[in-house]
Amino acid sequence: MRALQALYKFARVLGWVVYGYWRVRTVFPKLSDTQQARAVEVWARGMLAIMGIEVRVKGHPSPGPVLMAANHISWLDILVMHAACHCRFVAKSEIRNWPLLGVLTTGGGSLYIERSSSRDAMRLVHHMADALRQGDVLAVFPEGGTGDGVTLLPFHANLLQAAISAQVPVQPVALQFVEAATHQRSLAPCYHAHDTLISSLWRTLCAPPLLAVVHYGSTQNTRDRHRRDCAQDVQTAVADLLK
Repeated sequence: MRALQALYKFARVLGWVVYGYWRVRTVFPKLSDTQQARAVEVWARGMLAIMGIEVRVKGHPSPGPVLMAANHISWLDILVMHAACHCRFVAKSEIRNWPLLGVLTTGGGSLYIERSSSRDAMRLVHHMADALRQGDVLAVFPEGGTGDGVTLLPFHANLLQAAISAQVPVQPVALQFVEAATHQRSLAPCYHAHDTLISSLWRTLCAPPLLAVVHYGSTQNTRDRHRRDCAQDVQTAVADLLK
């Protein structure tokens, strides 16, 4: 029975992806930036609802300009953070060319980086800093990869450089997935190194109803700070939010 329910949800997920693709291609060009942001939030909440995931927010997202720094558990993290409060993500450049999903990611306002190129990393830092100076809300996953939602990987300081350059605050964000009925931590959404997107999606669809908890911490000043010290303080703050 659970497999049949998962198959039904999988079909609805595909339909919602196609709907989002159509919206980005046909409707988004006619919308203002604010309207696009709200549309992304609505679409993300709709997708999570189809998958049986409810979003619960603790704390308050800071208005821009701000750089949000969150722990990274799954590809679902982007949907969850969009559903809680629209922000622009930094994504690897390969995603831009993915069928359907590349268009959706671009429509969500993502900035792309070629991870193998140090020159491109510097270009991205300047691009991020300019966006922050213009009042944007950007989001990064400083761990640089996905963890289990329990133990944090070391935060990469270079991902916070844009906030330091633009002299805007960093807001720590803690993400967790728990079972809705028991509030016990769920590992179903975790995206492991051996996973594919399809296998991870299927495992999530087969799981019992989930809560995605987004806990916003207090913003941290970056003015005149070294990025390594900033990264360490942000990591400590995220760890405290996860307790």
